[in-house]
Amino acid sequence: MELTAVAPIYLSPRPALPLPARRAARRPSFACRCSCSPDASTGASRRLFASFLAAAAAVGVGAPGGEAGAVSTSRRALRASKIPESEFTTLPNGLKYYDIKVGSGAEAVKGSRVAVHYVAKWKGITFMTSRQGLGVGGGTPYGFDVGNSERGNVLKGLDLGVEGMKVGGQRLIIVPPELAYGKKGVQEIPPNATIELDVELLSIKQSPFGTPVKIVEG
Repeated sequence: MELTAVAPIYLSPRPALPLPARRAARRPSFACRCSCSPDASTGASRRLFASFLAAAAAVGVGAPGGEAGAVSTSRRALRASKIPESEFTTLPNGLKYYDIKVGSGAEAVKGSRVAVHYVAKWKGITFMTSRQGLGVGGGTPYGFDVGNSERGNVLKGLDLGVEGMKVGGQRLIIVPPELAYGKKGVQEIPPNATIELDVELLSIKQSPFGTPVKIVEG
């Protein structure tokens, strides 16, 4: 199945990480258009602790290097299990990250409109992923504007964790409770839970000043 990247990002209700309950109603999300139809069933992808099938390769919308730059979820999970937490970089806000691969494209900064693939886990169990879907790549990339977490539009840990990444990069992020679901939790995620994100930055559609930027392609 051939996937075609196009410049516009359009509004779509999926696939988005669940937000803390008090802000869940305010979230918008964006998705990258491709030639294949997204999976019509949204209920299964939204149920926590569902058994998602890992895609064999990333969709590669705007990502450099084509297949060579794509890393399957299973391979990244294997590498993540071998990386001690002491090797992660810790930010002042408590977020920790480790770059599996540093991208060579444009850098995500506040105001950038980004498209990513992500896998979200709690205690090693996948509870949400953008990679679930039909086709070789699988899933629909999730898009958002960096810096929008203060408005309740995107999970803080994902928003802050993507900042500084470059297109084509892959990053593991350890998100403390205060940047995830806090003292209340959400659905089956308990209060004060630390979650892990496995993120791949696929493309950047807009600069922080509203000027379109070129998508870096392989």
